[in-house]
Amino acid sequence: MHVDVWLYGPLARYGGEASEGSYAHLTVELPEGSTVGDLVERLGIPADERGITFVNNHLAALPGVEADLGIALSDGDRVGISHPLSMWPFQYRLGAQLTPELRERFRERSDQGIRHAYKRMTNDQW
Repeated sequence: MHVDVWLYGPLARYGGEASEGSYAHLTVELPEGSTVGDLVERLGIPADERGITFVNNHLAALPGVEADLGIALSDGDRVGISHPLSMWPFQYRLGAQLTPELRERFRERSDQGIRHAYKRMTNDQW
């Protein structure tokens, strides 16, 4: 299967020859049944360099809220990953559609996901 991938900001360097400096647009071939986690691993993107992730125009992850890694991908899916220095302002993220996985993670949080900034939390902090 082929996944349409957009990498923004400093993440563009993980796009190899597809890098245009401030972004990279590439098609990644993955085996059927692959997940966002498999895609991130294939591209070599470290967790601390991932900001916001969109899967098919739905907000799927924020820094420290990696609800996207288990999302199964299908042929033709579009994945956009931003570096933490290249993210949308907070007020715009409130209107974005969420993946079911991220919506559930927010429901589990005491703040329901309404924060100005996110940070990595250990499992016992949830």
